[in-house]
Amino acid sequence: METILSPHSFCPLFNPKTSSSRALLSPSLQPRSNSLPLTKPICSTQNQKQVFSTPTSWVSHVHHGLAALAISLALNFCPLLPSGSALASEFDVLNGGPPQESYVVDDAGVLSRVTKSDLKRLLRDLESRKNFHIDFITVRKLTSKADAFEYADQVLERWYPTVEEGSNKGIVVLVTSQKEGAVTGGPAFVKAVGDSILDATVSENLPVLATEEKYNEAVFSSAKRLVAAIDELPDPGGPLLKDNKRESNFKTREETEEKRGQFTLVVGGLLVIAFVVPMAQYYAYVSRK
Repeated sequence: METILSPHSFCPLFNPKTSSSRALLSPSLQPRSNSLPLTKPICSTQNQKQVFSTPTSWVSHVHHGLAALAISLALNFCPLLPSGSALASEFDVLNGGPPQESYVVDDAGVLSRVTKSDLKRLLRDLESRKNFHIDFITVRKLTSKADAFEYADQVLERWYPTVEEGSNKGIVVLVTSQKEGAVTGGPAFVKAVGDSILDATVSENLPVLATEEKYNEAVFSSAKRLVAAIDELPDPGGPLLKDNKRESNFKTREETEEKRGQFTLVVGGLLVIAFVVPMAQYYAYVSRK
């Protein structure tokens, strides 16, 4: 029994000399195993390490793969938090107060220096003559208000909190991403401009030119229209609407019938040639014989 439990009996290939010599000895002369660790063969220990090392590495690869998948899904489906400047742009306009000399807050960054200079000259002349102050604001998008009108009212209330301060003030807002605008102001400003010019400016100058991404023209044409109304001059009017109607690619009924007749004539002629020419050739060949 001890010979069977000896470690060399399990792995005879590793030490063939020892196994053969021990096979010649009697069972009584063979040494006894006094400890349990000696009964464990070396080859079985190595096999166990190999068997258990493979699942460990496999599980590790699975963990790394799941972690990478989770990060990828988080980046794709979870929107990145916008920067503080992107979220605070419209609030910065509110908290910054009215411009001191420029009459323009170009937060969207779409106005040129020439447009800003022309606006400053036009609106400063209006304020010196009629005591009406108009501020123009451009923003890329709105997140706190539903539309440009609510935001314009909020700016007017924040910049000019009392009726006395805001009575002769006007606010023009242009939202570039939504291609819309709004005009609001105090009681004296609204009365001087008139509801018809206010509505026409909001429905014609700002949205039409903004849709074509002509932001400079949209702002300056609106300013000239408001100033002309305050000065009681003829309305310069808004931009002309372009006819974007595309011509149809479909043929009319008359054109279709004409093309069909021509097609029938061509097909008929080809069929006649295809049948008559071979028959004529065959007839000529037979007649020669």
